[in-house]
Amino acid sequence: MIVDRRGLLRSGAAFGALALTGLPRGAFAAGTDMRCVWWGSAERNQRTQAVIDLYVKQNSDLAITGEPIAGSDYWVKLATAMAGRNIADIFQLEPSTISDYSGRGACMKLDPFVGSALDVSNFAEGTVKLTTIDGTLYGVGLGLNSFAMLYDADAMAAAKVEIPRDRQMTWTEFAALAKAFKANGPKKRNYWAAPYGARYFYLFDVWLRQKNKELFKDGGIGYDASDAEEWFAYWEDLRQNDLCVSADIQTRDDNSIETNSLTLGNSAIGFAYSNQLIGYQKLVPGTLDLTAFPKMESGPSGHYYRPGLIWSIGATSQNGEAAARFISYFVNDIEAGKILGVERGVPLSLPVREAILPGLNETEKKTIAYIDFLADKVVAYPPPAPIGANEFDRNVMRVVADQLAFGQIDVKTAAQSLVDRGKEVLSARK
Repeated sequence: MIVDRRGLLRSGAAFGALALTGLPRGAFAAGTDMRCVWWGSAERNQRTQAVIDLYVKQNSDLAITGEPIAGSDYWVKLATAMAGRNIADIFQLEPSTISDYSGRGACMKLDPFVGSALDVSNFAEGTVKLTTIDGTLYGVGLGLNSFAMLYDADAMAAAKVEIPRDRQMTWTEFAALAKAFKANGPKKRNYWAAPYGARYFYLFDVWLRQKNKELFKDGGIGYDASDAEEWFAYWEDLRQNDLCVSADIQTRDDNSIETNSLTLGNSAIGFAYSNQLIGYQKLVPGTLDLTAFPKMESGPSGHYYRPGLIWSIGATSQNGEAAARFISYFVNDIEAGKILGVERGVPLSLPVREAILPGLNETEKKTIAYIDFLADKVVAYPPPAPIGANEFDRNVMRVVADQLAFGQIDVKTAAQSLVDRGKEVLSARK
């Protein structure tokens, strides 16, 4: 896959004269009514609904019901909808789930709409491939992002702890930072520098890539027990020395902004995705900044560019073409782009990207600068995550890490469990 890393954010003079061509209007059957579902912060809900309202206002023969769903409830409700053959017309996925759900038959094939109802002609080179599974387009990326370590810059300054601005810190330096923060940081109850990162599958993924390994490989796991043991041992050393959040606090995190220890006021650092800085800053009093995950003493960063979030069309939808037109509007319309900003990532449409840059606020500009910072550090985009990847996250990685943190199992047992249960979950889905 080809992505112009250096030119990722600057489309240059060649794109300066591009204007968005008019999208077809009035192409809907009378009384067309669609459902659009997603998860995310209150900030995302507000922006998404504003674009829906704008689109419906311009297309009076169409109704779209927006349905934001909180946290892990999203996947439960999606599973119920799949079982009942009642998937929403438009629904949100992410890189770790699009292969899984398209493989389960949840997603409509979008290729028949490309060039007519669905316009992806202005997307940055190679980015359409990010949502293509086995040669078939099953979704449209809503923005480009990468993994990021968010941190409360005010708290770090108060603790006289400095995070490098020009490079990735090492895992050794990260542990030293956590220790220095404990010694010099705010003396608040249940407050640490770091979360208990052992349970974040995407953090483990980046760590493995720094070792030139992979979380998933050939439809199964790409790590072994020695990798998992090294991973868990690192985080247990931090936890047992009271340098990261306690187990009872970490288990509150259901992979949503609202439940992250950074938002809850229990840590000065949160491991997340770059576009989420916007949602986090709305909820955190201190000034947030972001940088890359820590890395090994040498070797690759482990980071890669990814489509932050994805719109797919439900396989059971009776409004496939109308849904494709709405998605096309969502990713191509300049006014829609100004409303959405970079909350779901840097727009893939180059004209939209150019149009919104001047109006971004300081928080949004930080996410742009961060993506640019990674330009010469990212590794190749990995193959699609296998069917079962979402279950691996929720029912294997988090569960095993929590058992370890609560002292129910030791590091060696946790490592072998991550291997055995990981293989079991993924092989059951093949």
